[in-house]
Amino acid sequence: MWWVVVVVAVVAVLATYLTWTAQRVDRLHARSAAAARSLDAHLLRRSAAAAVLAEERQAPELYAAARIALDAVPEEREAAENDLTRQLRTVPLSPEDPKDDAVISASRRLGLARQVHNDLAREAHAARRRRLVRVLLLTRRHDRPRFFDIDDPTVTASRPVAPVSPAPVVAPPPAAGVAG
Repeated sequence: MWWVVVVVAVVAVLATYLTWTAQRVDRLHARSAAAARSLDAHLLRRSAAAAVLAEERQAPELYAAARIALDAVPEEREAAENDLTRQLRTVPLSPEDPKDDAVISASRRLGLARQVHNDLAREAHAARRRRLVRVLLLTRRHDRPRFFDIDDPTVTASRPVAPVSPAPVVAPPPAAGVAG
């Protein structure tokens, strides 16, 4: 009689563990997909802000890079975004100008969104590599999350450097025990 209780307890623990693992895999993939959508939105915001800035400054190279990034298909997205980042780094930006600040803040947010997306993709890949997940095919309903590898999209404002005044010259203190 006691062995029936042990078998039922083992089956209950095993079923609980399998359910927990399957839910974890599903949650990781759902979070990774949500992060990918958020990353895409941030990419579009930065490209649109760069296009507005390019129109204002009449910079055809920057405008072309922004349009290419806006219209890029997923396979070409990383290259287009890297090109846009290179073009943005050539433009002097000031945080006092609202259009410049929009590009700077969009670039910062994009950097954070890319980091979150890649972290979640890494976690989902780690969950997919577990033996139990592979044996039970717990990921068959989910596509493999893709990493988004681009150059750091953070664009800094170019501020004029204020001249640094030299430190005042201070006489050394007198040596101890020396009377003068």
